[in-house]
Amino acid sequence: MLTEEEKNYIIYWEHERLRKKKVLKQLYVGLPLATILVITIFINAFSGWYKRADMELKTEEKSLIPVLAIAAILIVIFLVIFSARHRWDMNEQRYRELLSRKKMD
Repeated sequence: MLTEEEKNYIIYWEHERLRKKKVLKQLYVGLPLATILVITIFINAFSGWYKRADMELKTEEKSLIPVLAIAAILIVIFLVIFSARHRWDMNEQRYRELLSRKKMD
């Protein structure tokens, strides 16, 4: 027997599952996490606590900055897509499990 919360979840996910799979909705999920991660990477890279990395950054600054920018963009894109797809898959799995339990009852 399903609880009231589980029944409400089934109804909610039936209406929201296709809308949440859209690309623009996925951006909202992982974007804050990805930007925080990239900001901390840049703070770490430019803080100068690791002397050898700081020397490399200062000697080849013109070629390293575009590489870091491209890497940051790729990290953000990967984290946004991965976290949104993972969250959608988890919700979809719970929905299917509840439907199978409902069918068995």
